[in-house]
Amino acid sequence: MAVGLRRVCREVLLEPRYTPLVAACLCLAEGGVNLWVIRRVPYTEIDWQAYMQEVEGFANGTRDYTQLRGGTGPLVYPAGFVYLFLGLYYATGRGADIRLAQHIFAGLYLLNLLLVFRIYCRTCKVPPYVFFFMCCASYRIHSIFVLRLFNDPVAMAILFLAVNFFLEDCWSWGCLLFSLAVSVKMNILLFAPGLLFLLLQRFGLLGCIPKLCICAVLQVALGLPFLLENPVGYLTRSFDLGRQFQFKWTVNWRFLPEEVFHHRAFHAGLLLAHLAGLVLFAMHRWHRSKESILSLLKDPAERKHPSPPLSVNKIIFILFSSNFLGVCCSRSLHYQFYVWYFHTLPYLLWCTPTSKLAHMPKVLLLGVIELCWNTYPSTVCSSLSLHICHGLVLLQLWYGTALPPAPQPPQPSKKSAPLSRKAQ
Repeated sequence: MAVGLRRVCREVLLEPRYTPLVAACLCLAEGGVNLWVIRRVPYTEIDWQAYMQEVEGFANGTRDYTQLRGGTGPLVYPAGFVYLFLGLYYATGRGADIRLAQHIFAGLYLLNLLLVFRIYCRTCKVPPYVFFFMCCASYRIHSIFVLRLFNDPVAMAILFLAVNFFLEDCWSWGCLLFSLAVSVKMNILLFAPGLLFLLLQRFGLLGCIPKLCICAVLQVALGLPFLLENPVGYLTRSFDLGRQFQFKWTVNWRFLPEEVFHHRAFHAGLLLAHLAGLVLFAMHRWHRSKESILSLLKDPAERKHPSPPLSVNKIIFILFSSNFLGVCCSRSLHYQFYVWYFHTLPYLLWCTPTSKLAHMPKVLLLGVIELCWNTYPSTVCSSLSLHICHGLVLLQLWYGTALPPAPQPPQPSKKSAPLSRKAQ
């Protein structure tokens, strides 16, 4: 009896097919954890009041984006942020009912978790015991959702919804939701290179243009009131790729001198490293066909060697690794940015074949990354450790075998060769 029970427990913890059962248990537990956090841990004001002040200007009739400001400075997010947080502004009595806002974000946390678990259930890669570390063990993620009320988790929840549509081959709806997520916060663009690669492989150049148009049209539609008033002000303020970050908040570059952190040559080097990483991964880890990567520009039916179909794991691997490359090369990571890639880490670590002895180092790597993000303020040791962990994950993604090789076209047998020549 005891032996049988141990065997069942072992299978539930180690076999990915039990992910739905473990996910259901963890979601129930997380509901209680979030309620406990809201009631017992003091709320800390950081950006919520600034968000409310920014959208209040829009509610009062201001359409010039450069005139929308909050306590922390000017509004720097695209238009989707304004509409979504305007809804929260009215739902919470103009931002005054913090406790209600916390409960709304607790619901968002559970929705985000359900979307993430649905992705993991489809991939069948990660052993269920890992999800305990993804859920209840992360103080920082609970804090970002229900104690800080940042816009980052809102954008990520919409992104994971888009990914679920991609997995169902609903690319138009997925692109619409992807663009909506970008309109809440621009970090979602880190997934864009991977998404473009997937669209090219699935539809070819001409076929993916309508999908890209969906993304563009939504951005124009959401920003239209501001584009009509002050188009230059809206575009430069909401899509400011050159925005400077404060050194005191950096999590990943604390070991650098401040003057190096702010130097434009350093920023240019990070951009080049990011682009180089994307090119290398696109050519050697994402592209599995014998043909040149330029063959992706052709219609799928016209390719000499048809690309293998987009499996669930290929979609997730490409999207998550694209985002992770961007995180590794970010000019600065602030504490709320942890949610950009936290829920993708289990997949990035376990998507490659894992021996029994390799499980513990991967769990340790998750723990060290969590520790780095919970060190406040960041230190030289914590920021260096974070880069080392990121480097180890990248090495595994590069040298692992997350994606199966492209299927080889059938070769005619030696016996059939003469017959084929006679037939000709």
